[in-house]
Amino acid sequence: MSTKMTAVRLHGAEDLRVEKVSHPGSPGPGQVLLRNTAVSICGSDLHTYQDGRIGDTTVLEPLILGHEFGGVVEEVGSDALDGNFEPLQPGTRVAVDPAQPCRRCEMCEQGHPNLCWRLHFCGLFPDNGSLSQWMHVPAYTCFPVPDSIDNAGAALLEPMGVALHASDLARIRVGDSVAILGAGPIGLYLLQMVKLAGANPVFITDKFSWRLNLARRYGGIPFNCDESDSVQAVMEATGGRGVDVAIEAAWSDHSVQQSAAMARRGGRLVLVGIPGGDKLSMKHSTVRRKGLTIRISRRMKHVYPRTISLVEAGKVDLCGIISHRFPLEQTPEAFVLNSAYQDQVVKVMIDVG
Repeated sequence: MSTKMTAVRLHGAEDLRVEKVSHPGSPGPGQVLLRNTAVSICGSDLHTYQDGRIGDTTVLEPLILGHEFGGVVEEVGSDALDGNFEPLQPGTRVAVDPAQPCRRCEMCEQGHPNLCWRLHFCGLFPDNGSLSQWMHVPAYTCFPVPDSIDNAGAALLEPMGVALHASDLARIRVGDSVAILGAGPIGLYLLQMVKLAGANPVFITDKFSWRLNLARRYGGIPFNCDESDSVQAVMEATGGRGVDVAIEAAWSDHSVQQSAAMARRGGRLVLVGIPGGDKLSMKHSTVRRKGLTIRISRRMKHVYPRTISLVEAGKVDLCGIISHRFPLEQTPEAFVLNSAYQDQVVKVMIDVG
């Protein structure tokens, strides 16, 4: 086994480098050695890339990014049980939940592992992520995928899981009207999820026409927020009532206030996006006078079995959002393109294999 491997490390804001680093070696108890096959770029990766931090977490030394990924199990440690509590075998193709909760703290015991007190997360400093050829991951974060889901699809189960969790928080009822702000990957998956849950109509806003074209394909009613007042458009479309549920899935800047303005009195507001400035701002009077219920989505919790089932059943389009593919060695170029929203980008996939 080679003692070196290729990895892509962030050394500071907009400073990504393709480097040779040490191979992780054999896994320990409860771990697997994973050969990564595909990694997709997430909006939170872009935050860290552009600013050298995300929220109040700063990259203090070179960090391997990447948390939407799948791979092939190459070696297993002792007691390596997967996310379904089954023994993992070498050669198994898996999707990986990047969250590594302790499973013993108060939040984990209460069924909220996404709020774990001792949570580790792939690609969030100081924990390295998946933009490398191999890595160690806890076996319990691995979920075997069927042959009907390819390597890219295995990576995309993570953002689809985020969308499914946010849809759960929204408590969608059949016939609920919904507005989604942001037609990026999460917004487009959210659109599919809330439609599956019975929402109708579903409005979706974005400033990029090519993303809105995808949203229209998935059954959304698109509004370009740069070409018209999307709040006014939604209010007119609902006869001045507003929507039952508004979901912010952009960058949590002015879109937060817009989503609150779109919600009806007594409506529900779910915030998914991450603000670049680590601040949340909206008019208090809008929220107070409407009596809105606000829920903030924190990643996801144990949704992989459901996402895999939905994809197998043909209920959702998993890979239709992929617009670009790059080999691992061209990851820096991929981040430049994605962060500048060039070439009608929607979702970038890094093929590691």
